[in-house]
Amino acid sequence: MPDRSAPTRVHERPVPFDRPARRRPPGDRRGSRGGGLFRAVWRWHFFASFLVAPLLLVLASTGLIYLFRFELEPLLHQDLMTAEPTATQPAAQPYSAQLAAVRAAYPEATVVSLAEPREEGRSSVFSVTFPDGEGRDVFVDPYAVEVLGSMDPDTTLSGTAVRLHADLMSGRLGDMLLELAACWAIVMAITGYYLYLRGRRARRRLARAGRTGARPGARLRVRHGVVGAITGGGLLFLLVSGLPWTGFWGAQVQEFATSRGSSMWSTDPGAVSDPASTLDESLPHSHAVEIPWAQQKSEVPQSEPPGDHTAGDVNVASVDTAVAVAEREGLRRPYTIALPGSEGGVFSVIGYAFDAPSDERTVHVDRYGGGVVSTYGYDDYPALAKVVAQGIGLHEGRSLGLWSFWGAALVCAAVIFSCVTGPVMWWRRRPRGHGSVAAPRGRMPLRSSPWLLVGVVALGVLLPFFGLSLLVVLALDQLVLRRVPALAGWFDTA
Repeated sequence: MPDRSAPTRVHERPVPFDRPARRRPPGDRRGSRGGGLFRAVWRWHFFASFLVAPLLLVLASTGLIYLFRFELEPLLHQDLMTAEPTATQPAAQPYSAQLAAVRAAYPEATVVSLAEPREEGRSSVFSVTFPDGEGRDVFVDPYAVEVLGSMDPDTTLSGTAVRLHADLMSGRLGDMLLELAACWAIVMAITGYYLYLRGRRARRRLARAGRTGARPGARLRVRHGVVGAITGGGLLFLLVSGLPWTGFWGAQVQEFATSRGSSMWSTDPGAVSDPASTLDESLPHSHAVEIPWAQQKSEVPQSEPPGDHTAGDVNVASVDTAVAVAEREGLRRPYTIALPGSEGGVFSVIGYAFDAPSDERTVHVDRYGGGVVSTYGYDDYPALAKVVAQGIGLHEGRSLGLWSFWGAALVCAAVIFSCVTGPVMWWRRRPRGHGSVAAPRGRMPLRSSPWLLVGVVALGVLLPFFGLSLLVVLALDQLVLRRVPALAGWFDTA
């Protein structure tokens, strides 16, 4: 009689994530369909991570630093960025007095802009340019009207993070690499969701059998999948909302939009100057200066001095006049003020409205009479520019207050976790003593799945860098990898 008290053995099919498929000789096509779509998607996810993970780790880390820049920089540079009112000077002094102090301290430099303190106890920041083209931020105690010092904004922690986040500090080449990584990161996120949802049945079987953590790396794999499933949507949003910054995709979308009467940027309806003179060009490269995304390419108007004036009877407005006009116009504080760069220049007062892109407004103030030359803001943006402005606000974690701030921070932390745990999972499950990268074996059934083919083609059209790089990868696979047995074995070609 069999012992009925003995536990019944549960027979399970091996889960695809647990171990790589059995090696077959190069060129042997058996099992190419056996792995199915799951293994093919897993293979794409696997190889995409090799390209994406290092760059995504850079983007997430620098993005996290950028999110906390207003907390980090004052801690790192307290001597420059902090200023407290005193008994003798309880209130901030006029900006014209602070500007005079900067010009006296740096007579050879040109002061091009100032940024108001974001909160009480902070310094005013004046951006200056020296004759050799060097730009620096000068910090002024607004109460004592004392120049506290200056520094190169590119050398700060957040300045370095911004430059790495933008183009890896490598110019056009870095921008293209980041755009390529962003495109493949979108693919990796989509395939990650498929793997997570498709593998839920196997996870349930193991859970019922009490074998969830039986295999090496099983718990780490579960955590990797859960974190990705929870934050993958946020990652996709950050990737898509960051594409307008890219040199190729952003330029192509702008060209497409312009040909249809729209734009990703606004156009100041009151500007009368040369369109080559934009708001972005009128300000120096300073990370203390905040310019709304949609207004960076907008034209800057000109001041017109009275035709019959003489040097002594022209009413020249000051920076304090410009601030008073902006306040009267209802701009949100703190302001960034671009100073006139020539006799025909204007004071451009930018109300960035940090937490609400819909409140962004800029007013240009005539440097002679102090009147409003033009004013424009979110309501003047084309529809596409409004969408992009809102997306950028969410991307930077500022549009919805603490909700978007901590949401963006959580996504950055989750991306860092995924970029670290992914390689660790691969290292743990790689075969010992085999000359391969332990990649999953599988081929996308594009010929037998028209819907899959349409999806891949559509993604390649919407993301040209993905489409072009995919064609290169497929060509290498067909013309090189499958023709060289050693490479076919190393890459586990199905």
